[in-house]
Amino acid sequence: MMKRETNFITKPLGIALLACLCCFLWGSATPAIKIGYEWFGIGAGEVASRILFAGVRFILAGILTAIFGSIIAKKPLFPQKSSWGMVCKLGLVQTVFQYIFFYMGLAYTTGVKSAIINGSQTFIAILLACLVFRYEKLTVKKFLGCLIGFAGVIVINFDPSGLTGGFSFQGEGAILIAAIAYALSSALVKKYSQKESPVVLSGYQFIFGGIIMTIFGLLMGGHLTGWCVQSVLLLIYMALISSVAYSVWGILLKHNPVGKVAIYSFTNPIFSVLLSFAFLGESSSFGWELVAALVLVCGGIYLVNRVNE
Repeated sequence: MMKRETNFITKPLGIALLACLCCFLWGSATPAIKIGYEWFGIGAGEVASRILFAGVRFILAGILTAIFGSIIAKKPLFPQKSSWGMVCKLGLVQTVFQYIFFYMGLAYTTGVKSAIINGSQTFIAILLACLVFRYEKLTVKKFLGCLIGFAGVIVINFDPSGLTGGFSFQGEGAILIAAIAYALSSALVKKYSQKESPVVLSGYQFIFGGIIMTIFGLLMGGHLTGWCVQSVLLLIYMALISSVAYSVWGILLKHNPVGKVAIYSFTNPIFSVLLSFAFLGESSSFGWELVAALVLVCGGIYLVNRVNE
């Protein structure tokens, strides 16, 4: 049974289906977060409250991951003694650094610039996997696939009015650090999952990182209001997004080259636009930009998956 499952997640169709499931879930986080900000009374400039909100979400995501993983494994799942260092490092990089810098950067730059810079995380992840960690080779097809996929991200987010204002460390620089943190976390998951279960790594790094973010948000003066059954259910859904998506993503990274998995991250903004249109009525990029972005992203995925490892 285990061999059959492993064969599925290493086949192109299996990678595509599971990776797109993860990206669909991450894409659904965009409208969910916007609704969450409204329901929990978090204003546009309240960075501390956003960090606190994310921290609570990730603590819950980690707990759910550990519970569901234990049920499936039919035994309690805990990191090995030798794995706690990996859990803490991954929690700092994947959860704390990525999201704190991202939320801080959003306060000092436009949504357009942050979306485009954040879209570079896939490109950076593949470059790190090839040039720093040496997991795989950087080929011409893989490089062109990244460029084409990134072009899709630019197209779907392009708005000349949002590209003004230059470059600042607290704005665009912070978003870039967040993108690098995400890319580095993908490489670390690939490395650490050879020694520890991706589900265990995902769950406990969320708990560790979520606790740090919650403390950080509280110390900065963050607060959450509007607690009710409706808002709690939304928070649980957002926790499940992280729990399921990062666990499945970690399993894919464990058994496949980073490039063949990470390239699907370029579909995140497409799912985000589609789901924001469906749930929020936002339609600024719901036209030729969406079609062009979809063509470019699919072209990038095709090129990267044509690479013979």
